Amino acid sequence: MKLRNKVAVVTGGAKGIGAEIAKEFAKEGALVIAVDMGEMTYEQENVHFYKLNITDVEGCKVFFDEIIAKYGKIDILVNNAGITRDSMTRKMTDEMWDAVINVNLKGVFNLVRHIGPQMETNNGGSIINISSVVGVFGNIGQANYAATKAGVIGLTKTWAKEFARKGAPVRVNAIAPGYVMTDILKTVPQELLDQFAQMTMLKRLGQPEEIAKVALFLASDDASYITGQTIQADGGMRL
Repeated sequence: MKLRNKVAVVTGGAKGIGAEIAKEFAKEGALVIAVDMGEMTYEQENVHFYKLNITDVEGCKVFFDEIIAKYGKIDILVNNAGITRDSMTRKMTDEMWDAVINVNLKGVFNLVRHIGPQMETNNGGSIINISSVVGVFGNIGQANYAATKAGVIGLTKTWAKEFARKGAPVRVNAIAPGYVMTDILKTVPQELLDQFAQMTMLKRLGQPEEIAKVALFLASDDASYITGQTIQADGGMRL
């Protein structure tokens, strides 16, 4: 029970990687608030759903205030919610650019601006930002997505410095997954999936549960001396 008596918030927690993180945290003793725009796709003891659009600045403040009023603290935040609007740069519209920036980058900021300082005051916490290998290597047709995921890595390093500067053990780290078998990839032709697998040293795609295990490590005291880092959970991908 590595997260006993911890209160965790997981955005994008209704399905996919976020759902597996929420379930893993709950199994390890945390009370989890799964934040999402879509409905929950599972039931798990000690995982509670909160419908929230993280691009809504005021909505994020209301959410924060309600959680603090109800539980008194937030020990762990996983910024997992994200979208794609893929296009070659010459064809990318303002709507496609803005939508991805608002969810993947500003949405992360909207919650951390409240939760990070609360962790300082509460003398500790763990923030885990879900980036992507695309934020490390870049990718054709994903300029908007790559920009946000690279930005998340920059925020991770900055917040690791900011929130610990007064001595509170607030740790901020990022995970950069490779191709993981979520619902999005289940619509991709098998031929392409095989190509993606061959791009990794392990010759296979990842599973959401594997990313959840990395998140659990970073959330727990097992990672008590790790902050400001980006862990690439990508099977040794070479883009």
